[in-house]
Amino acid sequence: MSDSVVLKEVNKNGIAYITLNRPHAFNGYNEELLVSLAAVLDEVERDTMIRAVVLRGAGKHFSAGADVNWFKALADASEAEKKHAANLSTGAMRKLFLFPLPTIALVHNACFGGGVGYAAGCDVVIASEDARFAITEVRVGITPAPILPQVISAIGVRQARRYTLTAETFDVHEAKHIGLVHKICPVGGLDLAVEPVIDAILRSAPRAVGDTKQLISQIATLPLNDELAEHLASISAGGRDTVEGIEGFSAFLAKRNPFWYEPE
Repeated sequence: MSDSVVLKEVNKNGIAYITLNRPHAFNGYNEELLVSLAAVLDEVERDTMIRAVVLRGAGKHFSAGADVNWFKALADASEAEKKHAANLSTGAMRKLFLFPLPTIALVHNACFGGGVGYAAGCDVVIASEDARFAITEVRVGITPAPILPQVISAIGVRQARRYTLTAETFDVHEAKHIGLVHKICPVGGLDLAVEPVIDAILRSAPRAVGDTKQLISQIATLPLNDELAEHLASISAGGRDTVEGIEGFSAFLAKRNPFWYEPE
């Protein structure tokens, strides 16, 4: 396997597989990994042929969060260096959370601390039966500030209060119950389990998917007042006259695949 701490591979369907590649450190993040992850996400965003991102971890675990050795080094760092490190983690997590393309996390075994931030920041999470989760920061005297927006978005305020304050470890079934995980599969079955999700994304119009994801972020906390209702109606009406809107409806009527979908 490559020495790069973040790997990227794009298949013929435009699916970018991004792998956290520090298995010796349980894919714990340090400065190198955070910088590399942000750079790879930038590359993917610029590539107009990519339709979706699949995030996974190399080796035995998905991600154990921050690298303990990096945290040890930061203990003796200057305030400026500590702030720089915090900006890196917050920035990388934010970039993943706000990424314009659909994102899917494939979680196996340990998913702790910032690892939960990765998962919560993705649109779809598939986890194998061996997956275990914990938001552990308070156990070492800090807050999980860089991942709180993602966690709250994924599991809501009520569950976030419990699991960020207690740092309890919970299994994949509890993760699904509280909304962190969408789908559970057998150990070793992540690649098979993600196939229908990828196919569903590929069947959907690329621009409409991106616009829908952006719109969700924009309106998630807004009240549905007259102004917002009018805005949404205008978006809906305008969409019917777009290239994708015309093609999608024509394909539906003709009982054929639209131009953006080529089945295997």
